Amino acid sequence: MFSWANKDGKKKDPELFQTVSDGLRRLYKTKLFPLEDAYRFHDFHSPALEDADFDNKPMVLLVGQYSTGKTTFIRHLMEQDFPGMRIGPEPTTDSFIAVMHGDQEGLIPGNALVVDPKKPFRKLNAFGNAFLNRFVCAQMPNPVLDSISIIDTPGILSGEKQRISRGYDFAAVLEWFAERVDRIILLFDAHKLDISDEFSEVIRALKNHEDKMRVVLNKADQIGTQQLMRVYGALMWSLGKIVNTPEVIRVYIGSFWAQPLLVPDNRKLFEAEEQDLFRDIQGLPRNAALRKLNDLIKRARLAKVHAYIISALKKEMPNMFGKENKKKELIANLGEIYAKIEKEHQISPGDFPKLAKMQEILAGQDFSKFQSMKPKLMEAVEDMLANDIAKLMTLVRQEEAAMPSQSVQGGAFEGTMNGPFGHGYGEGAGEGIDELEWVVARDKPTYDEIFYTLSPVNGKVSGAMAKKEMVKSKLPNTVLGKIWKLADVDKDGFLDDEEFALANHLIKVKLEGHELPAELPEHLVPPSKRGQ
Repeated sequence: MFSWANKDGKKKDPELFQTVSDGLRRLYKTKLFPLEDAYRFHDFHSPALEDADFDNKPMVLLVGQYSTGKTTFIRHLMEQDFPGMRIGPEPTTDSFIAVMHGDQEGLIPGNALVVDPKKPFRKLNAFGNAFLNRFVCAQMPNPVLDSISIIDTPGILSGEKQRISRGYDFAAVLEWFAERVDRIILLFDAHKLDISDEFSEVIRALKNHEDKMRVVLNKADQIGTQQLMRVYGALMWSLGKIVNTPEVIRVYIGSFWAQPLLVPDNRKLFEAEEQDLFRDIQGLPRNAALRKLNDLIKRARLAKVHAYIISALKKEMPNMFGKENKKKELIANLGEIYAKIEKEHQISPGDFPKLAKMQEILAGQDFSKFQSMKPKLMEAVEDMLANDIAKLMTLVRQEEAAMPSQSVQGGAFEGTMNGPFGHGYGEGAGEGIDELEWVVARDKPTYDEIFYTLSPVNGKVSGAMAKKEMVKSKLPNTVLGKIWKLADVDKDGFLDDEEFALANHLIKVKLEGHELPAELPEHLVPPSKRGQ
């Protein structure tokens, strides 16, 4: 499908990519993996990618302290219990549960899961039996799982004793998942906003993945409006101290379970927030290829920097004596090496790995086995970033255009799509949609009084006369212009009494905070114009 040439003009074998996943897989294996392998990238940062990492469905990772409603949230999305599900106010979920689609309902234990080449979990084997005994895959037939997979995690604890007794590096496991998932949802309970030390550590471990993070303030129906404002402010303040970014993470407020609202004052707010979150999740399959492309670019940039660091350390090492002392000196002065590489190769400081973590891993490495700089490997990655990725971007757009309706279906996503319980149904421009009478007729006598003060000619007022009345609403001209286009049904440049009433009705809709429709709905068309 695509072919391109080397910089020196010599022809290469044509690169034929049928899909974005196929292209990413082949670029990784032929161009990026050799660089990673040569400079031991996998010992320092992230295990090598496998075929399943490029082919798997979008994944959603749920993270939160115990009893914030993570498992209930999954149950709410799917509208179905899943194998291994336990819900309660105490810390009930003590395992990582990958909820995935399968023809038969059942559980696959962790040790069996990490040897399955069709699942993207093989590299989790590195975290050992302590983790694998706490990792299962719940398979079941469910329409939601046709498009996405969901990862449920153990509730994050606040005590140091419980944290240590896990037996595996909880933050490191979450970081592994964060690299591979499409969306990370942090759940908070409106009743207990304290962020424990372990939760803070987890959020910091997810630092490089802020673009995937969303926050859900759950159980918000249990408090009144005034309390909710205070809780929301406290949450943003707490997050601001941990997530050191100038941008604010998107927070969704609501009650994500199928039970009556305890305090229904904020029902409309909760409905709007739920719809926004559902739209975000539903868009994941459509954006999955772009996310994988973005993650590969991030990985390639880190691999390049890593290669510069390792080759710089190798260059400084003596050939014969004093290797151990020199190693200690280099690790201690790693910050200076970072600065030198940054200046020499024009690399952004944000592309470098964390200094303390790098120093810790380097302490256990044999520097004599490090490789010096191999320009051909670096050139291959440079070529991939400069040329191949641009070609794949074109293919991403082609795939998106070919599958515009690809989104998550079923479960809770179906409940509010159509019918009278759809978000905003019967409100704003949708008011009167089910009524036999024209909804504008209720206020038409009032609008008629104004209409006849404008001295209509042949039963119609001109645009100039209508404008004098419409600008009293103080709406911007851009909005009034749209209302004029919608109200002038017969497009004759004048408004009769029905069209004038319609214009005033649409002004009222906008002033009440609703959006105007792109086209005039059938139920708002004036009765005398419906046959046209």
